[in-house]
Amino acid sequence: MEKEPPAEAPARQAVAQNLHGLANFLRQHPPFDQMEPGHVLELLEHCRLEFFAAGSVVLAPEHGLVRHWYLLRQGHVTGLRPGGEGEPDQHVELWPGEGFPYGALLGERPTRSRFVAAEDSFCLLLPAAAFGRLLQRSEVLRDFALRGVSGLLGRLGRQIQASAVQTMGSDDPLDAPLASLMAREPLCCLPDDSLRQAVAGMNERRVGSTAVVDEAGRLLGIFTLRDLRRAVTDPAIDLDGPIRQAMTPDPFHLQPEHTLFDAAMLMTQHHFGHVCIVADGRLVGVVSERDLFALQKVDMVHLARAMRQSDSFEHLQALRAGMPRLVAHMLAHGASAEQVLHLVTQLNDHTTTRVIELVARAQGMSGAALAGIGWIAFGSEARGEQTLLTDQDNGLVFLAEDKAQASERQAQLLPLAQAINAALDQCGLGLCPGNIMAGNPALCLAGFQWRAFFNRIVQGREPQGLLHATIFFDMRQVWGDDGGFAELQRHAVEAVRAEPAFQRLMAGVALENAPPLGGLKDWLGQALGQTLGRGGQGAAIDLKKQAITLFVDAARVLALAHGIAAASTVQRLRLLGERGHLEPARAEAYVEAFNYLQQLRLRHHQRQLQQGLALDNRLLLAELNALDQRVLRAALAQARHLQDSLRLRYQL
Repeated sequence: MEKEPPAEAPARQAVAQNLHGLANFLRQHPPFDQMEPGHVLELLEHCRLEFFAAGSVVLAPEHGLVRHWYLLRQGHVTGLRPGGEGEPDQHVELWPGEGFPYGALLGERPTRSRFVAAEDSFCLLLPAAAFGRLLQRSEVLRDFALRGVSGLLGRLGRQIQASAVQTMGSDDPLDAPLASLMAREPLCCLPDDSLRQAVAGMNERRVGSTAVVDEAGRLLGIFTLRDLRRAVTDPAIDLDGPIRQAMTPDPFHLQPEHTLFDAAMLMTQHHFGHVCIVADGRLVGVVSERDLFALQKVDMVHLARAMRQSDSFEHLQALRAGMPRLVAHMLAHGASAEQVLHLVTQLNDHTTTRVIELVARAQGMSGAALAGIGWIAFGSEARGEQTLLTDQDNGLVFLAEDKAQASERQAQLLPLAQAINAALDQCGLGLCPGNIMAGNPALCLAGFQWRAFFNRIVQGREPQGLLHATIFFDMRQVWGDDGGFAELQRHAVEAVRAEPAFQRLMAGVALENAPPLGGLKDWLGQALGQTLGRGGQGAAIDLKKQAITLFVDAARVLALAHGIAAASTVQRLRLLGERGHLEPARAEAYVEAFNYLQQLRLRHHQRQLQQGLALDNRLLLAELNALDQRVLRAALAQARHLQDSLRLRYQL
């Protein structure tokens, strides 16, 4: 049975005598800061205060059915749950304002974790029956007990959105479903209807497109004003002939549950102005750029199009100056960190593509001269995780049959690559301090040379091989022909999958930066405890190196070990869960924690831009409120659990 207290009356009296002070204390911590004052008082009225000496067991599985809910008032408690077969142990750090064990109380069972006082600590104890009654009365507490950190993430997202709205204004959120725009029937025609009839219908409805469907309403194609311009100038097309001769067949389409953001990104990526909406195989709507414009969601589409049509590096630089405001606008409309990072990476891809085209034109290189060449992004751009603070990591791959042909081709392409790197720098994508750029002869290679390069890394014959592994195994082609990239990527992934010894070395590097087992308090300074006023004001965390990278590096090792070629950290984690290499719920918890850290980084950059400061990743912990502190600790605990999976797998 759970331990009986030494004497309940004095413990209850200690709470009653300081009811006002305890209520003020609770109001500083979630979820109590959102609870009705009467519910907070009800909680305290049934509590007693108990002391636990450093090293003593607060609650353990052998205590049997949990009889109390514990709320840490002062001190520090650690929890340890033994992992199952093949799973690492789970650690939790509890600080003042945090309660436990929710799961055991809700399930009316013993706890599965062992909670120990890491220092002299005081806990408020609420009887299980009183806790149950309070759950019924307080929706806020009930929601928190059921959702935990996931619920806090939702609150943080709303806070970030509200903060951005103060300066940007707001309307419909970006995650609103496309179904919300489907107020009228889409204009349609049959494939044998004449081109002239279709254009007349577009003119009558004052729309820029007509969908082409069969008798059952299944989407066959789309005809837009762009197609009309092409048809008018093509003597082979008869304006009285069937529209199927001039339509764009099998157009990209989305489903009604997809979001406004999905539609905007599809337009941004493929440079068209209409997206068809299909449900159960039938056309149900068409969303146009004009529809998004009416909702002020079109900024990203226009900016992407302007970049792709820019005629100078100076113009590109000026366009990119609008990206910070676009990011703020997205956050104000409810965009997630994953969406924002996707957009920033997409705009950087557009910048890169247009710079390559402009430089090639300036150097008199035609399409034939550029055949068989691919521009590769490495690192964060390859992963789709670029923020406004970024530099270049890139390379060039080209076709060549032998070493002599490769040397000749490299000599032709190096001046182009070096000019592209310089122009990208001019446009705001800074030069890589480590010279991880296509203008470096070591990174402007034929496909067979790249494969040999990766062989040397895996076999330990490449200087700085493990450091290179953290960069080059995150790769994605941004521009050009294949040039051997697809084969190169397959080769690199297979080379790592087949070499457990190299995986173990990569895992060792990934584990070099980790939250210590002694707890986050030492690592983050006392700013995450309750002692900011005693010297913790200068404590800081590098959100990239000390938080985000923990997930990036661990996900890379596990993905490559299982033959997963995806570069995105989120994709890697989700695929590991879908394919059974990670427990799916655990994989999604890693994704939530990773996305929260990225959201925190974006918010930090937004604050710096508003204050006219240079962007960095160093966040002063004194700037975090209690909610952020709570979720940051939970996110870093997830990082440690993911690293423990590596440690267990490779016996490190």
